[in-house]
Order: sequence, then structure tokens, then C-alpha cells
Amino acid sequence: MKQLTSHEGLHCANCGTAMQGEFCHECGQSIHSMLKPMHHMVEETVETVLHIDGRIVHTLPPLLFKPGFLTLEYFAGRRVRYIAPFRLMFVLCLLSFFVFHLAIDQVAGKMPANGRPLLNVDSRAIETAADPAGVREALQKQLDDLQRARATGVLPPNLLEQADVDERDLRRKAERRLAELGAAPAPAASVAVKPPEAAKTAPTPPDDAARRRIRQESAPVRIRWLPDAANARLTELGHRLQENLRIFRHGDAAASAEAKQRMINGVFGTLPPTMFVLIPLFAVLLELFYVFRRRLYMEHLIVALHSHAFMFLSLLLLTLVGMLSTWLQPHAAWAGHALGWLQAALILWIPVYLLLTQKRIYRQGWPMTLLKFWCIGWCYFWLLIFALAIALLLGAAH
Repeated sequence: MKQLTSHEGLHCANCGTAMQGEFCHECGQSIHSMLKPMHHMVEETVETVLHIDGRIVHTLPPLLFKPGFLTLEYFAGRRVRYIAPFRLMFVLCLLSFFVFHLAIDQVAGKMPANGRPLLNVDSRAIETAADPAGVREALQKQLDDLQRARATGVLPPNLLEQADVDERDLRRKAERRLAELGAAPAPAASVAVKPPEAAKTAPTPPDDAARRRIRQESAPVRIRWLPDAANARLTELGHRLQENLRIFRHGDAAASAEAKQRMINGVFGTLPPTMFVLIPLFAVLLELFYVFRRRLYMEHLIVALHSHAFMFLSLLLLTLVGMLSTWLQPHAAWAGHALGWLQAALILWIPVYLLLTQKRIYRQGWPMTLLKFWCIGWCYFWLLIFALAIALLLGAAH
């Protein structure tokens, strides 16, 4: 009665209804004003964060170690202490792809921008040259390639030593071939390695001219059952893809590195939306294979959300363990090997977890569960490959 009498005479500021509590029973608006002192906002923020953290503690361990537990709890109506399935999947999806993107950037940063091997030594052109000028030209080309590899600044010490050994070997083979052709050994200055500034590749053609050439040489996309706007969009994506690949392969170091990073960012930008499309399709597969279990599509969708949340969590852990293993390998080899075994265990746990989840939720015998698990996995595998291929092409055309 105290709670009711404390709001007597008060009316909702939104709809004017007499208040009977802290929230209007007509429109749901709170009686409290949003204009509060700063310390009240800090208190509410801390309370919200602690509440979410508490749900994380109750959600993540079962998600990783108890197949099907969260889904069965959700079906049983015990949902307050756990993070909602869509929110859980959404956060883990973004977080796993973000960390995986960082790992890919670290690997890509150690590779040359144009994608060519760091050390590519081939003495066949020197040994098969028909005249002394050909020998000297082939030798100079190989020395330029070695200098470009050194100039990247990412070669480890062992490869730098190997580059010096390869350079001496190339010079010996060139001198031997010149002697076989009856020519005098070339002076050191004529085969000296050019400085990094002189070893750069040819500059990239102007962007406008390159775009015009690509548009002229590329046939427009014409798919009969698609509208003209969709065909025009596909044609534009094809032009962008060709342009990015041209700059990546034939551009100078700066332009090639920019194109490489642009394509990587584009791919990771398309992956989360791709997965959001695949999750309802996975639920459709569950609906088709368990049509006689008389479950609602929403139940299959919750199974799909929790299954994908587990896979995103596994991807996140695999990436973090891999990054940690790479960092520890030079300092403690035993730790790197132990983390490698942990990664292998995580990879093996993924199919086992998904199989146990399917068995515990749908409660069929092992023979039928194994058969349906294999069929669903086979269908989803090819669906995933197709979707990832499209995401890769769209991202590369970014």
C-alpha cells in the first residue's frame, strides 16, 4: 500500500494516465527523470556492467564445456541469468573476427606487399644464357630481387644470412658461365647491387587511365533473370576487383600494400553479415532434418544461435592461443608446443561438441543422430564454402 500511496496524484508525463507505480501501465514510461546528477549515472553504469559480467560468468563456461546446456535452459524458461542467444552470438562473432583480423594483419605485414616470395633465387637464367650480356643481365636481375627482399625489413636473421650465401653463389655461377663463353669476368661495379631506391618496380599507371582500360577490356555482366541494376552492380564490382588485383600485383610497394590492406579489410567487413545470413539457413536445415520432432522454427534458430556462438568462441580462443604461441616460441619452445596441443584439442572438440549438442537437444538414438549430423554438416559445409567465396569476392572488390 505504501508503494501505491507514494504515487497518488501523479500522472504520466507521456500519456497523462494516473500512475500506480514507477512505470506507467498504459505506455510503459518510467516516472523517473532522465536528467540525473553525474554520480547517479555512474552508479547505474557500474550496476549494469556488474550485472552483465555476472551473466558472462554464468554463460561462457557452459557454452564452452557443456554441449546443449544453454539451449535446454532457455527452453525450460531459465533465461535471466544467461546472456540472450542473439546477443551472445553477435558479440562473439564481432570479437572473434576482430581478433582474427589482427592476427591476419600480423601475418600479412611480414609478407612483401606485392605477394611475391621474400627470397626467390633462380640461377637457371644465368646458366643457360647464350651470350655474356645475357649472363650479366640475368645476374643483375637476381641481385635486384635479393636487394628488394632485404629492403622489406621483415627478413629474420637466418634469411638475411641465406640471402648473402645466395648472392655469393649467383656471382660464382655467373663467373663460371662467363668463362665458358670466353668472356672476361665482369667487374664488380657492373654487377653491383642497386640501392633500394633504384630497385623499385615500375610505377603504377594513373588510376583514371587504368580504370578506363579495365572498363573497355571487361565485358559487362549480363544475367537474364537479374534486373539491370543488379547486373550494373555486379559489373562495377568486377571492375573494382580487377583494379585491386592489378595494383596488388603490378603496383609499387606503397600502392600494392594499400591494395592488399584494402582487400583484407573488405573481406573481414563482409564476414559478419555473411554469417548472419547463414545462421537462419542452418536453422532451416535443422527444421528439414527434424521435421517429425514437431519443434518450432524458433527452437531450431536458438539451437543455431548457440551453436554458432560456440564456434565463434572457439575461433576466438584458437586465434588467441595461436598468437600467444607465436610470441612464446622464440623464448620458450616448450610453451609453444604445449599451446599447439591445446589448439589441436580445441579443433577436435568442435565437432564433438556439436554432435553432443544435437544428441542432447533432439534426443534421438546414436545411429540416427550420427546420420543426421553427417548430412547436416555436409550440407552446411558446402553452403559455408559458397558464402565465404562470395564474401571473399565482395571483400576483394572493396
